[in-house]
Amino acid sequence: MSTASFYDLCRRRRDVRAEFTGAPIGDDVLHRVLSAAHAAPSVGLSQPWDFVLVRDEATRRRFRDHVLAERDTFAAQLDGERATTFSRIKVEGILSSTLSIVVTYDPRRGSPAVLGRHAIADAGLYSVCLAIQNLWLAATAEDLGVGWVSFYREDFLRELLGIPAAVRPVAWLCVGPVTHLEQVPDLERHGWRERLPLEAVVHAERYPS
Repeated sequence: MSTASFYDLCRRRRDVRAEFTGAPIGDDVLHRVLSAAHAAPSVGLSQPWDFVLVRDEATRRRFRDHVLAERDTFAAQLDGERATTFSRIKVEGILSSTLSIVVTYDPRRGSPAVLGRHAIADAGLYSVCLAIQNLWLAATAEDLGVGWVSFYREDFLRELLGIPAAVRPVAWLCVGPVTHLEQVPDLERHGWRERLPLEAVVHAERYPS
């Protein structure tokens, strides 16, 4: 991959909701995407992630019902323009995507002495997020869409998938072929937020006062 292709890949990556086709993913493609995720760097080489592949429709439907209830909870807190804008935003593609991948964080992996985590307790969690980003970029390179569903309660997801209490579910990712990737992210297109320019978040030497 050329340097230009990599930067283009970063720009094309989208959080997909409505564009999934439901078409199958080849086993070889899925293996490459998961291998890219598993190749991510991790604090102390702890590799504290697991990837739960969820294809069962009943499980996905139960999770979707929970997500929609949480969506309603959030919507009830809004009024005026925010409520109107949010009403147009789709927050999940759970049933229309090909499969879901739940990424978890196990802080026990590599314990008790995780090199590099003694001063920053969340370093393991950051490692899991790096694996998710690797997965996302690899999926985009394979012409797949990924959608991160965040409208859920962690305890509900633990119960649904039998995740131990010590393990944290970090992401429910909807994955699959898409009709297209939008040029502009959904929240920008719907007017929820605008992207900040790079200059607004880059500072010299010290955090701005």
